[in-house]
Order: sequence, then structure tokens, then C-alpha cells
Amino acid sequence: MEEENVTSSPSTPVHRLRHRRRSNEVVMDGDRVNASPLLVNDRNKYKSFMVRTYSTLWMIGGFVLVVYMGHLYITAMVVVIQIFMAKELFNLLRKAPEDKCLPWIKQLNWHFFFTAMLFVYGRILSQRLANTMTADQFFYRLVTGLIKYHMAICYLLYIIGFMWFILTLKKKMYKYQFGQYAWTHMILIVVFTQSSFTVANIFEGIFWFLLPASLIIINDIFAYIFGFFFGRTPLIKLSPKKTWEGFIGASVTTIISAFVLANILGRYPWLTCPRQDLSTGWLQCDADPLFKPEPFALPAWIPEWFPWKEMTVLPVQWHALCLGLFASIIAPFGGFFASGFKRAFKIKDFGDSIPGHGGITDRMDCQMVMAVFAYIYLQSFIVSQSVSVDKILDQILTNLTFEEQQALFVKLGQMLKDKLS
Repeated sequence: MEEENVTSSPSTPVHRLRHRRRSNEVVMDGDRVNASPLLVNDRNKYKSFMVRTYSTLWMIGGFVLVVYMGHLYITAMVVVIQIFMAKELFNLLRKAPEDKCLPWIKQLNWHFFFTAMLFVYGRILSQRLANTMTADQFFYRLVTGLIKYHMAICYLLYIIGFMWFILTLKKKMYKYQFGQYAWTHMILIVVFTQSSFTVANIFEGIFWFLLPASLIIINDIFAYIFGFFFGRTPLIKLSPKKTWEGFIGASVTTIISAFVLANILGRYPWLTCPRQDLSTGWLQCDADPLFKPEPFALPAWIPEWFPWKEMTVLPVQWHALCLGLFASIIAPFGGFFASGFKRAFKIKDFGDSIPGHGGITDRMDCQMVMAVFAYIYLQSFIVSQSVSVDKILDQILTNLTFEEQQALFVKLGQMLKDKLS
């Protein structure tokens, strides 16, 4: 039937039809060869399993090393991941003939990307940068000045990009150029902004970055394992290889892992202490009440033969259950969204930078959803919103000049002296 359509439409370019058929074959290749997309029916599943396992071990090893190195290195890792994700997504709508006629379009896309990066990370890290520079008066004044005009600088850079875009518009290229403009902004909103919440979590304590990220990794691994060995019932049409067996097995494993992992990670000050500057030294602080062990009496319905009647838990473990529940039930929808996205563009993966996994974006789809939830949960239910001495001092250091700070110091001293007298 397909051949008849080809011969009956001589006006349609043959190479275009071939290209369409080839892209469809990439998506449907697994369905045609194996008759079923489920992993249990895949003839080459053990080979792909070994490749995927090898890549996973390398990624986990590198991830652990970066976490060990500290906050600044984790932030750098997040930035590198964002750049690779942006590169993969920018390339989705690239068309070589049009790009040849528009030599500056790639640079314009990256101009908007780095402007957004400066704006978002400037908001998140500005005070910590100022705290790092307090020992040097010149650099402190320079940094506080840049912080004061941060929004104006970012807006100026955006306007430069906007004018650049308008001035480079070409006749017969308008649709492609405006498509690239809209696509760039969608990447910034959907991908970059969401994943940037990860950095905010890092400086509240590596625990709040490491636990949510680990839960997504655990859920992904066990969904693959349970689907590999037991998957029989398809879960959703957008992802033919996802099964109910894999989804349920991974959910139970993730929730249990959240409770256990929170107890392990919550006992290390290096992971739980918030960082107020951009240094790389090891942290020590008084443990937050969330990370102080408390006795917990087991429910009465526990069988009498069970050896323990009481156990020690960290209060943060109850919060970890909420994170585990979200990571196992809601976060996978980020993966389903990515699957639908790939089907819309008729591609199998966003890239091929990770053997057995695809591109960076293929591994970060659920992480972005989880990062936003972890940040909102942390700010809404855990971090105190009341005014504190540290917050007041941060505002003073950021918004007042050195002379104004001296004047404030003298005035506060006089006020305290008057009260005591």
C-alpha cells in the first residue's frame, strides 16, 4: 500500500518520502523485529542489559565522585548537564539548508541560554558570592555592585538578543526563524528553569539534592529490572516498553529506599549542613532537629515474634517518604512526556552520548520534575520562613555600601548603649 502511494504521487520528492520512512523505521524498529515492544520478549535484551549496566555503573561512579568533591563541583556538573541538554534540544529543529543562510542563528540561541543562566544563577548564588568575597574589600564592592544591578544587566543582555533577532530576519526565512526563537524560549522555560531548582537545593544542603536525585535513579533502575524479568502488562502507549509490573515494583522499592537512604545520608554533617558561600571546604554545623535521632515505638499490630519493639529514626525520614512517593508515582510522567515528545519528532532518543541510555536529556526528564517538587517541598514544609538574624545580615551585606554598613553599626551600637543605660 505504501509503494502505491509513492508511485501515484510523482510530484512528491522521492528523497523526502525516503527520509520520512527512515525516521519511522527508527521508532518502530523494535516493534517490527520482535513483534512485541516488551523487554521480556526482546531477543537482544541481555546484550542491551550489559551495555546499559556498564554505562550506569560509570555514571553512578562519576556522580558519587562529584558529590564527594562538594557543592561547587555539583553545581558545575548541573551546568554541564544543562548545556548538553540544550545542545540536544536545539539540534532537534535544526535544518542545515536554513542554517547556512542564517550563520548567526546558533550563536543567538546560545546568547539567550547564557543570559538565562546568568539571571537564574545570579539570583540563587549572589549572596553566597558576596559572602565569599568579604575578605577582599575591592572585590566585595565589585561583587555587591554587580548584584545590585544584576537584573538590569540581564535585561540589557536579553534586549540585545531580541534586537539581534529582529535585525537578522530574512525574507522567506521568517517562519523558520520565529520557530527557532519560540523553541529556544520553550527550552529555557521547560528545561533550564526547572533543572535550575537543583542548584538551589544543593546549597540548602547536599542531602536535598542527593536524596531526590538518588530516588529517581533507583526508580529508573528497578523499573527496568522488574520490567526486564517480569514485565507482561503494558503501562502506557507513549512508552511501549513500560509495564505495570515494572512501575509497581519500582514504586515499592523507591519508597522503601527513601526511608532507609534518608537515615543513612542524614547522619553526615557534610551532606546536611547548608553552605552560605562558594568555598569548597568540608562543613561542620550543629545538627538540625530534622537530623537528630528520635525513638519511635512500633505499632501494636506488629507480630509479637518481631525482635524489635522500638526503633530509632530521623524525623527527616518521614519527609523522605513523601519524596519517595512523588519519585515513584508522579516523576515518571516526566519520562512519559519525553516519550511523547520523541514520538512527535519521530526519534528514538534525544542523543547517543550515553551507550544504552541515549542522550543526556533521556536520563534527565524525570530529574527535572523531581527537582522542582523537592525545592517546593523544602521551602514550603521544612525551611523556616520567619525572619532571622542571618537573613537580615544577608540583606545588609548585599544592599548597603561599606560606608552605610559602618553607619548602621555605629547607630545600632548607640541604640544598644541607650537601652542598657
